[in-house]
Amino acid sequence: MSIVMPAVSAPTDYVTARPVDLMVTASTLDETQCGKGLMMESLSAAVCGYKSAPNAADHEAFVRDAVRLMLEQAVFRGTDRRRPVLNWKSPEELQAAFDFALDRSPTTHGHLLNLIEDTIEHSVKTGHPYFINQLFSSVDPYGLIGQWLTDALNPSVYTFEVAPVMTIMEETVLTEMRKFLGYHDGKGDGIFCPGGSIANGYAINCARFSAFPEVKTRGMHGLPRLVVYTSADAHYSIKKLCAFEGIGSDNLYLINTDAKGKMDVGHLREQIKRTLEEKAVPIMVSATAGTTVLGAFDPISKIADVCHEYGIWLHVDAAWGGGALMSKKHKHLLTGIDRADSVTWNPHKMLTAPQQCSTFLTKHERVLTESNSSCAQYLFQKDKFYDTTYDTGDKHIQCGRRADVFKFWFMWKAKGTDGLEAHVDENFNNAKYFTEMIRNRAGFKLVLEEPEYTNITFWYIPPSLRGCQNEPDFKNKLHKVAPKIKERMMKEGTMMITYQPSDDLPNFFRLVLQNSSLDQNDMDYFVNEIERLGSDL
Repeated sequence: MSIVMPAVSAPTDYVTARPVDLMVTASTLDETQCGKGLMMESLSAAVCGYKSAPNAADHEAFVRDAVRLMLEQAVFRGTDRRRPVLNWKSPEELQAAFDFALDRSPTTHGHLLNLIEDTIEHSVKTGHPYFINQLFSSVDPYGLIGQWLTDALNPSVYTFEVAPVMTIMEETVLTEMRKFLGYHDGKGDGIFCPGGSIANGYAINCARFSAFPEVKTRGMHGLPRLVVYTSADAHYSIKKLCAFEGIGSDNLYLINTDAKGKMDVGHLREQIKRTLEEKAVPIMVSATAGTTVLGAFDPISKIADVCHEYGIWLHVDAAWGGGALMSKKHKHLLTGIDRADSVTWNPHKMLTAPQQCSTFLTKHERVLTESNSSCAQYLFQKDKFYDTTYDTGDKHIQCGRRADVFKFWFMWKAKGTDGLEAHVDENFNNAKYFTEMIRNRAGFKLVLEEPEYTNITFWYIPPSLRGCQNEPDFKNKLHKVAPKIKERMMKEGTMMITYQPSDDLPNFFRLVLQNSSLDQNDMDYFVNEIERLGSDL
């Protein structure tokens, strides 16, 4: 991608030098200089006033310098393998090093540019190839531009009159996503919402409304005790949203998982029977397609059979694993998802759209509107001069809402479906290479011998612990290895990978891959770096 920035004065090289020489105080400037096209770094906001509307004379040079700074330091330098992933400082050190204080008096544009630079300097570069710490990573250039344009336009996607492009775009993208689920002709409904946790909350609300429509007006009073089911390895948002929506966390029944982290359907049946014996009402099963730690895919078809038998809403949390649907080679992992009543799918995860970009999809065309609408007359007037079916905001629990669709749509346009598929397949290829590399490498042991997704979980066993597996304190010693290696890598800034225990298993590393710019050399680097950091433990 070639980016040509229009020339501006003040030849500051932000990659190699801080523009401290551009910091000029308001007292050195004449008010008549405002709007004269001077370099904005040298102008104080106090001189040019407090008004929020931009104008080219007062703000263009500053905006161009700020964008150039972000491009050079956050985007390109921040994703350079030769640069650190982070520059670690403790909370106390960071508070001392960074100007967090808010003042009554305005500051200069030069100081604002310094603050941008400091923010980049002290932030984790989550787009860096060696950031493999979470279920998001990378800086997609098209997604980035999409996000910037969205912020420049600043729409709120609730009515066609204020967001005409975005309202139609949302319905277009959501329909295409439903087609990937296998819903006939992409029919149904859906929304973009602030994160997968909230999407899972929508699922609980829709399931409850479907079973007891009166809950919308009467609340939970008078209803029987309601029960939701999900696996013990499911995302914690199901528990949180059960509590938040009045179901109660005690009424979330956790279902056992097998050795691969998949929901035990036999245990699910047992828990449903238990619920009925308790005179409670099962309302929803939340299956997971791509668990957070092991990357496991629950057997959706078998769970769907159980839900059909008992008349229970089936939700699939595919926030992480939904990306596999884009791949003809790997979509089989989600076989049966076409039978789900609703699905959570986050393009900001496997597909690397900028955060946040999360969707809730359902095959039921009216449930979102019927369960959430309040028909606010000051916003959703029915006598508007255009087709008000395009005023989609009333089916959300939010009022104001970001246009998260555009960045994903723009990426999809840029790459095409074939490009998204190739991206997903490349991540699977890297995961396979990494798995096979460590399978027989001294000091490495896989938690799951055959990972299903791009999560690879493993222990690094330093030389001092090899051959000591039968000693009584082996697990305790191994438990301390991953945290120490993580501390060292963060303080050196060489990479970031997360770790966690699971049940009685000591801490192990979890590699997650969704950045398709990575290659086999990077996989080699990860292994070598872990060995370097931990071999003396």
